[in-house]
Amino acid sequence: MNSRLGVGYLSALIWSVLAAASFAAPPIAQSRAPISTFKVVRSYPHDPQAFTEGLFYRKGSIYESTGLEGRSSIRRVELATGKVIQQRSLDARYFGEGIVAAGDKLIQLTWKGQVGFIYGLSSFARIGEFNYRGEGWGLTRADKYVVMSDGTAELRLLDPVTMKEVKRLQVTDGGQPVASLNELEYVRGEILANVFQTDYIARIDPSTGKVVGWIDLTGLSGGPHGRGVPGEPDVLNGIAFDAESGRLFVTGKLWPRLYEIEISGGRSGRQH
Repeated sequence: MNSRLGVGYLSALIWSVLAAASFAAPPIAQSRAPISTFKVVRSYPHDPQAFTEGLFYRKGSIYESTGLEGRSSIRRVELATGKVIQQRSLDARYFGEGIVAAGDKLIQLTWKGQVGFIYGLSSFARIGEFNYRGEGWGLTRADKYVVMSDGTAELRLLDPVTMKEVKRLQVTDGGQPVASLNELEYVRGEILANVFQTDYIARIDPSTGKVVGWIDLTGLSGGPHGRGVPGEPDVLNGIAFDAESGRLFVTGKLWPRLYEIEISGGRSGRQH
């Protein structure tokens, strides 16, 4: 094992192994929802040391939250070059998780800290914090709510001003819960969610919690694209959407590239 790996990395590696064993993969074999494929439109450099936990696009920049104790940060990244142009590190005791913009604020979760942080979106100055029970995973904004995932099949809907939980949404496909919901993005009226330790993104109806489709990204990180350093965690995680141009971006933990993709087709899921 590489001697440069720290305690935070090792804990994340152990966590990844345990999570893979304990969390169910999306029920694709039993899915009633159509399954779409993709094509790469363009790829961009991405910091291969960034353990991506949160991602969103805003005004020409990619905003990213990275994880691991001692390596967690929020950052603003130049899309074309992957250059980090603004960054703030978290206290070493925290494992950074999902982020979202809410007005002129940036909100960030932590994994097990049960605390979230609020920053000025332009300054990255910390201006507040909030608490929640359980784990924090992903964040996005959908209509009047901030939507939070916690690694289960439930999404928490939060008041964007108080960050208090208002209600929960059970995510299902074919009547079965879809566990391990991770990084989130709101795209054209749907919540897109990475499903941890898989190559699938679920397309979720925010009014019902039902999966209305899947995006199969199998092969994106292999072959000519390449993943991160062999032997290191490199799961798909990170979705960002440019609402003005319709561009959709995806990446993963420790991936050297960020991809702009187009979704195509939609073969039928298995019918019962």
